[in-house]
Amino acid sequence: MRFLGIDPASKTGFVALDEHGEVLRAKELTGVGGVDPKRMVTLINEVVDHLRPGDVICIEGFPFDTQKAMFAGGLHHGIRNELYKRKLSYYEAAPNAVKKFVNVTGWTGEVGSKKRLTGPQKKKAVMKAVEEHFDFTHSSDNVVDAYIMARIAMECFFVQETNSSLLSNYQTEVIRKILKGAC
Repeated sequence: MRFLGIDPASKTGFVALDEHGEVLRAKELTGVGGVDPKRMVTLINEVVDHLRPGDVICIEGFPFDTQKAMFAGGLHHGIRNELYKRKLSYYEAAPNAVKKFVNVTGWTGEVGSKKRLTGPQKKKAVMKAVEEHFDFTHSSDNVVDAYIMARIAMECFFVQETNSSLLSNYQTEVIRKILKGAC
């Protein structure tokens, strides 16, 4: 049994974990070329090439604000369509839930003087939190996000199988929310 995390983006993060949480594969997928639809189609095919029957999958939800909305929407739908065609169900984690699973809120500082983390700052905070929580590092923030989603897939599966959890409160909250909206 494998637990997959997929972070759809122009550089798509992909992580596969075994049943013990050990990394089997962690890579960034990019497709071929820089012109669509070839890039998008080949990127979706790259993702599909890594899928196996029985995989337990978590995919990041649609981004709320993106400069490349058409590409993001097409990629997200394309991957979901391929999962559907292969009869592979999946959990969907909202972008903020992915960060919350490792206790990153998007803010820094003390109460009364908090500052919002910007894109690169937030990505670094997530990468640091993943290293602290799971001792996992990777040079790509997309792969790190995919790692979180693979862990979420694993936890969702085990919570559904055992009806119990050993997670922290913030992680349990994320899992409960995802399970309420499971596909």
